[in-house]
Amino acid sequence: MEEYETLKRLVMESEDDIRKAEGGNKAAGTRARKMMQEIKEAAQAVRGKILELRGPDEKE
Repeated sequence: MEEYETLKRLVMESEDDIRKAEGGNKAAGTRARKMMQEIKEAAQAVRGKILELRGPDEKE
């Protein structure tokens, strides 16, 4: 599923900035927060795709 692969890629890409932010790097913290927003959106896309795969007969 392409949406899931995108989510995994975003999580892996965010690792360096998260480590730097833990060390007090404010610019890295800003980048990490931005990436977390992108991860949130990607996770929502995965959720939507899963619901789509379940079919119209099943409800949440």
